[in-house]
Amino acid sequence: MAITIKDIAKVAGVSHTTVSRALNGHPAISTETVERIKLLAEELGYVPSAAARGLKTNRSHVLGVIVHRIEDPFLAEVLKGIEDTLHVSEYSLFLAATRRDPKREQRVIQVMGERRVDGVIISSTQINFDRIRQLNRFGIPFVLINNQAMDEPDTYSIYHDDAYGSSQIMQHLLDLGHERIAYLGYSLGGRTNAKRLEGYEIALRQSGLRQRSEYIASATIGTPAGGAQGIQALLGLKELPTAVMCYNDMMAIGAIQAIQRAGLHVPKDISITGFDNIDLSAYITPALTTFHQPKYELGTKAAAMMLRVLNDDTEISEPDVQVLRGELTLRESTAPPNLGCVHK
Repeated sequence: MAITIKDIAKVAGVSHTTVSRALNGHPAISTETVERIKLLAEELGYVPSAAARGLKTNRSHVLGVIVHRIEDPFLAEVLKGIEDTLHVSEYSLFLAATRRDPKREQRVIQVMGERRVDGVIISSTQINFDRIRQLNRFGIPFVLINNQAMDEPDTYSIYHDDAYGSSQIMQHLLDLGHERIAYLGYSLGGRTNAKRLEGYEIALRQSGLRQRSEYIASATIGTPAGGAQGIQALLGLKELPTAVMCYNDMMAIGAIQAIQRAGLHVPKDISITGFDNIDLSAYITPALTTFHQPKYELGTKAAAMMLRVLNDDTEISEPDVQVLRGELTLRESTAPPNLGCVHK
């Protein structure tokens, strides 16, 4: 059975009010008594109640984090950044995944509201106006990381500049001499997919190349299975693309495997690029050329923003949107085009 303040008071021969004040460093209690009470509490194995402390401070010291898939390796780095930043502030995390299920999303926010989380960080999912209204009804402040919804109210947000990232990938492929470049997107990627496609289209226009509709493909899942699924439409073309820019690294990994199973070689026949630079991208064969998204920094900055919101920092009294940029990471999955490669 848990040791309570009343148990300590009984052993110490003082009132429970004295024990409470001593443990909280009240100036009315002598230093000698404070030290004696704290030592006794430690010996008895007393653990302060977070719930009781929350009633006094009106804070739970718990922050909710909502993601779409816990197993996503991209989100693992984001979560590490969040946890490292919040750990020093003695906050705990309440993590939940929505699986892009609107009912599940609504329930997750309902539970977090009932558990009185101090704030919510939402990473790489499609929060909409209904969910924002739900958060506002609970009075829960929130910070968005790479929100995939196309439209949103002014709020606190951290984004990666995806259009810039994809344009840098395209410039690399163009510099290698590629002209038949395809884009393999993620149909549920929302704003993120749109921005990456935008960078692709801008780079084509600036290079003077015509955009070919048959070189735009997509998959319904952003995993290796989705990449393998989506690449099939491109492999069925009479004139194959010489390079494919994939929505993310996971899809690129699946695309590479499907290309190899079709009897083609990466990058000799088709160059492949990813996006995000997850750890696995450096260890596949061939190692993946990708765009490094600062995942850990997205997490640390989002957590720091949330702490400022909770502390009513005057510098963040107005909605704040921050945009980060990563850098191109060159590996072995890209090379100059093999212009003689056609599908037979």
